[in-house]
Amino acid sequence: QAPLVESGGALVQAGGSLRLSCAASGRSFSSDTMAWFRRAPGKEREFVAGIAWNGGTTVYADSVKGRFTISRDNAKNMAYLEMNMLKPEDTAIYYCAATGAWSTIVQKTPREYVYWGQGTEVTVSS
Repeated sequence: QAPLVESGGALVQAGGSLRLSCAASGRSFSSDTMAWFRRAPGKEREFVAGIAWNGGTTVYADSVKGRFTISRDNAKNMAYLEMNMLKPEDTAIYYCAATGAWSTIVQKTPREYVYWGQGTEVTVSS
């Protein structure tokens, strides 16, 4: 089983909301920094949001600040991305990622993340 499995992607109208989930398995991810990245059609993968191991630090891309909220439940080995006021430009495949090591810093570069999910597709219609 893949270490990270995303779910919750769907087709939604602009202005709508979605909640993505990331289920971690195989090991405890409670010490990892967790993050969400996305890849839109024809674009490179980009950082969306990240959360430190204890939830004490969260970092967001400017494009989603105020609309998206990242959270985690270490007891359940889960991470979430609550997305509100969705826009057509949010259309992308969303990936969950984990650093594989403890850190107090939320990294924005993909190479800092060792574990990746297969992605879940979000389509926002105008």
